[in-house]
Amino acid sequence: MGYIGFYIFYGINWIITLLPLRVLYLFSDILFILLCYFPSYRRKIVLMNLRNSFPEKTEKELSVIARKFYRHLSDLVIEALKLTHMSNQQLLRRVTLSNPELLERLYNEGRDLMVVHSHYNTWEWLLVMPLWFRHKVVGVYKPLQNPLFNRFLNNIREKNNSILTPMSEIVRVIIRNRNNNIRSLYALMADQTPAKSQIKYRTTFLNQDTPVFLGPEKIAVKYDMAVIFFNMQKVRRGYYNLTAELLFEKTAGLPEYLVTETHVKRLEELIREKPEHWIWSHRRWKY
Repeated sequence: MGYIGFYIFYGINWIITLLPLRVLYLFSDILFILLCYFPSYRRKIVLMNLRNSFPEKTEKELSVIARKFYRHLSDLVIEALKLTHMSNQQLLRRVTLSNPELLERLYNEGRDLMVVHSHYNTWEWLLVMPLWFRHKVVGVYKPLQNPLFNRFLNNIREKNNSILTPMSEIVRVIIRNRNNNIRSLYALMADQTPAKSQIKYRTTFLNQDTPVFLGPEKIAVKYDMAVIFFNMQKVRRGYYNLTAELLFEKTAGLPEYLVTETHVKRLEELIREKPEHWIWSHRRWKY
């Protein structure tokens, strides 16, 4: 999409997202039909991923999961766009935190945090994090190829004074924050696929040989960070609850790959409980 296309999208989005979320979900219902049925969005990839992940399920069961996934995906698109005009008060009402005392304790103990999260339920609404935590929130992201959309999303994600940094800059940010005595929370998406040249480790995930990033583990162990897994659950349409699960209090000296295997297995457990809430349209196993 070029400049003209982007600014057309931006103008339409800015106007439409002035509507209340309950009205915008009508657009989600239409989007669901387009994504799931006609013309459909990556349906072959979705069904292939589901078949390989759940070989024990029948085609009928997999079709039900796929349909629920497309319903969920449609809502996620609308919810992400709504952030253009979503206030912090609305966010705090729609995304709740079960155990703020855990993060508060770790902050008081002077601990930096490595937060592992994923494309399970909402992730864009996590821009609410700085409203919950005293830690400085640093999101590690992969820049989009389209610079206009990249800036559009980053402006939204940095709304509450979060910092976004590409992985190539994360060590520099950590050193700067430590030198300035800024206790920080570093959030990484751990379920993305590494570039082929960057694959250093593979594990079994959802019955498949899967390359995974070692970045969260390497950074956490190097700087002895506590490792937190974000368990985001959908309460009902437009409402989510987050539980911050402490996987490791201290990481210095842990056996190699233990952190990685632990957070990968925890994500798999969540996906098996409610598979429709993970993003199946990604080419997760393209290698």
